[in-house]
Amino acid sequence: MQLTAVRGSCNTNRYAWKGLTLKISICGKGGSGKSTIAAALANEFLRRGSEVTVVDTDESNSGLYRMLGLDRRPSPLMELAGGRKNVRQTLRGAPAEGTQEKQETTVLAQDRIRADDLPEKYVSSRKGLRLIVIGKINQALEGCACPIGVLSKEFLKRITLAEGEVAIVDMEAGIEHFGRGIETSIDCVIAVVESSLESIDLAEKVKSLASASGALFAGAVINKTDSRTMAGKVEMALKERGIDLLGIMGFHPEFLDAALEGQPLPPGVAEDEIRNIADAILPILARPRGHTERESTQKLEERIADLKARMPAHSVRPSMVQELEELEEKLRTAREKSKSP
Repeated sequence: MQLTAVRGSCNTNRYAWKGLTLKISICGKGGSGKSTIAAALANEFLRRGSEVTVVDTDESNSGLYRMLGLDRRPSPLMELAGGRKNVRQTLRGAPAEGTQEKQETTVLAQDRIRADDLPEKYVSSRKGLRLIVIGKINQALEGCACPIGVLSKEFLKRITLAEGEVAIVDMEAGIEHFGRGIETSIDCVIAVVESSLESIDLAEKVKSLASASGALFAGAVINKTDSRTMAGKVEMALKERGIDLLGIMGFHPEFLDAALEGQPLPPGVAEDEIRNIADAILPILARPRGHTERESTQKLEERIADLKARMPAHSVRPSMVQELEELEEKLRTAREKSKSP
């Protein structure tokens, strides 16, 4: 992550974005409005002059491309990987199951992947903005979403952003993605909260899991609130849980109309609200992160030591070996981040 804060020329109280390279994860309860916030932030960063890549890791929501004003839904990277059964082989650069030669999917095996490296059908774009979709559940009895999680984690780790480019990741609902280690490749986590205790409690869990993953938890966005009184109650509940408030998005019927009609987010709606949220993010990211990263590294070291102590001398279960490998990878990532400027 690299960023420079400069004052915008149009308003000395606004932050502009310059030389920013950043991966932001948008998390929250299902129905809280993660995709709406992700699309609105993408438009705001685009307005500020950043190149924006939106990565859709939600295996169920299929309408993000419409919110972004794109003319087509890109083919999912799961197809490029040769399907669910071939994900791990493809990421290693090995031939997919049932084939004699390597598939034309070697781009996913690269240590560093640029969005421009991907075949055209897997990227939908308009000027300055791209959308990449990891995978979707399309059929009954298709199995769990674990291969999508594996591909999400590896792609986000390998994707390389140009100077001035921001990646916004629309996460699946809930917190399972933290268990898959996807946030180990993320710089900043934002929780979207609606007016319910379940949503507030989930934001508290997101904060804890983000810290353990080595990512910076920037705070929460209250979404779809229809009164100042309700917003105040939610803000107080977040404050009691030690969660910073990044901003508030009111209830906007225009967004519902656009979603129902399959139209992009309407321009001019909630622009000040999303601008204030973007302004709140930058100074948080500019804070020294050493203490948080040391805590994350220490927690990972303790988990690795505990797991090794529980391992038997012989006949170690494959699941324990896999867990150890994943924890050690998280630790390497956390240490690398702590060395980054």
